[in-house]
Amino acid sequence: MQGIALLGGVLLITLSATVVTSVTLRSDLVGSAGVPGDFELVQMATAMAAFCFLPWCQLRRGNIFVDTFTLKLSERWQRRIDATWDIVYALVMALIAWRLAVGARAAFGTGETSMVLLVPTYLPIGLCAGLAMLVSVTAVVSARRLLRTAP
Repeated sequence: MQGIALLGGVLLITLSATVVTSVTLRSDLVGSAGVPGDFELVQMATAMAAFCFLPWCQLRRGNIFVDTFTLKLSERWQRRIDATWDIVYALVMALIAWRLAVGARAAFGTGETSMVLLVPTYLPIGLCAGLAMLVSVTAVVSARRLLRTAP
């Protein structure tokens, strides 16, 4: 999981360098056309990077949570509530993964590509579908850890 998150970080760093290069090339100093398809790269890479970070974040319990109403409950009940929300998160991410997979299949079937770079759009969509399913599985693992570990 940590490797996938690091891959997302490398993807964002590379994307940042591409954007800086493109903006610099478009400046008055250089006057060039910039990096072709930079906006397409930003769209695809940002989505993939976000999905790369989510499984590691879930395993580390790094997601934002609000515990205003549960602070006075016992730790056992807090863990049960957190595990329930992890399962809800897993179900939502499974739904997202399913719909992304349907979208990737449709894009593959029609041969859809991006406008400038002509990248087949099913590739990033399918990758995000797989990563979303990984998030779903990770959320289930996280819920099981909460329920199995004694407070």
